[in-house]
Amino acid sequence: MPVDELDTRILRLLLEQPRTSVREYARILGVARGTLQARLDRLERTGVITGTAPALSPAALGHPVLAFVHVEVTQGHLDEVGDALAAVPEIVEAFSITGGGDLLARVVARDNAHLEDVVQKLISMPGVVRTRTEVALRERVAHRLLPLVESIGRPARG
Repeated sequence: MPVDELDTRILRLLLEQPRTSVREYARILGVARGTLQARLDRLERTGVITGTAPALSPAALGHPVLAFVHVEVTQGHLDEVGDALAAVPEIVEAFSITGGGDLLARVVARDNAHLEDVVQKLISMPGVVRTRTEVALRERVAHRLLPLVESIGRPARG
């Protein structure tokens, strides 16, 4: 679904001012509230907007350690291991991947000892062959989508 210039402006506002009302967004953008609501509904329906939940900080919730765990899985057991990963609260994301390993999990922990406990839990899961863990030292680029949205919303140059 192509994102046009108005969609880009709407998405920018949602990212920069997420707690603003639809009425205020419409006022800022200079469009009718009904137009804005129709655009928001379409962006949600087509999967561009996937949620409105607040962004939470694992560090502020007492889990400042961030690690990426590569999980190698016994052939044919990817789904079962993926389901088992979903049951571990410290795993905040997991992806099937190519390259070194079959799954990549983003794991948060209270400290390094807690991280080791989580990794040991992963290793003991049926279907897990081995893991490889990389600890994040410092975030260099925070999760962001605005630069992508802006690049998509630019008019094409001929």
